[in-house]
Amino acid sequence: MIYLDYQATTPLAPEALDEMLPWLRDGFANPHSPHAAGRRAKAAVEVARDQVAALLPPNGRVSFTSGATEALNWAIKGVAGPVVTLATEHAAVLETADARRDCTVLPVGADGRIDLAAAREAIRPGTALVAAMLVNNEIGTIQPIAELAEIAHAVGALFLCDAVQGYGRLDVPDACDLVAVSAHKIHGPKGVGALWVRDGVTLAPLLHGGGQEAGGRSGTLSPALCAGFGAAAAVAKVRQAEDAAHVAALFDRACAFFTPLPEREGPRVGDSPQTKTRVEGNPPPTPPISGRGGWMLNGSLDHRYRGNLNIRLPGLDVARLMSDLRDIAFSAGSACASGSGRPSHVLRAIGLSDAQARESLRIGFGRYTTLEELDDAMTRIAAAASHQRRAA
Repeated sequence: MIYLDYQATTPLAPEALDEMLPWLRDGFANPHSPHAAGRRAKAAVEVARDQVAALLPPNGRVSFTSGATEALNWAIKGVAGPVVTLATEHAAVLETADARRDCTVLPVGADGRIDLAAAREAIRPGTALVAAMLVNNEIGTIQPIAELAEIAHAVGALFLCDAVQGYGRLDVPDACDLVAVSAHKIHGPKGVGALWVRDGVTLAPLLHGGGQEAGGRSGTLSPALCAGFGAAAAVAKVRQAEDAAHVAALFDRACAFFTPLPEREGPRVGDSPQTKTRVEGNPPPTPPISGRGGWMLNGSLDHRYRGNLNIRLPGLDVARLMSDLRDIAFSAGSACASGSGRPSHVLRAIGLSDAQARESLRIGFGRYTTLEELDDAMTRIAAAASHQRRAA
């Protein structure tokens, strides 16, 4: 199996597994218990908390959660007042904000980036929270987080960053007030995430009970999961430059294979089914990228996390392609929405039709991907796509 679905999840780092095993085998005590075994478990949790926090801004606190979905729900539901977010956000943000009945969803340009002028117009006094991704999970676009946070603060709003895809890879801007992260996107275990909360910011609790975590989050923590998360974060911190260089080399290899060249074409702003209030902006023209054999890049080339390659080929049936290449793990979109049957709301938001969205595939690579694996996978993907088009 060639694994190229790093946006969905990442392979568990050996260091994380090694850190978890003693707590899975022998360290079963409740970390909230006052006896010696409980205190040892709590100490492991606190070490992990510091390791996770080391990749986040200073002057804040980390509360462990069951994952980023819980962290995002807590941040959005824990603040009273109107929310402003972007059409390309994860469903955990869009659905949670939409359920509040007081959200505004801003459009993005053809490259997936928010127009800051449109954001300034929409983020007005009375806004309680502005939420935006650091790195988009489907198209890899990097948003201007520091600038958006400045706009939010200018009207007295808090700023929430969904940093799940960027944590451990890019610096999280200090201007954020709330940051959601997940362990299994940085080679840690599934089932644990965290919400970082700036000092002085208070949230209403999402889960009621014992209030074991900082900020009032209730529930018994798993020392094993926390320890694995911490170890993965520690490795990511040490390897950040090395991992970035490796990912850049893989991305350059992929670009050389598909030979992307700019085409002149203006943006089209799509709609999103999650939109409660839609604000029409005027995103700057951004041409799509096309290359050899008609392949096109979805999302920004310049403002992009380079471990994400989202491409489309006119006339391609991606579902059939995945069936033909079952020993290559890649994606037709977000793993979280793969069972919905709906075209990607992210691809629709950057102007693609439903048909174009279904022609798109996402290749994600990272620390443990080799150049040989990527070459093999790209060659086979291109060959299968060409065969499919000839047979059509």
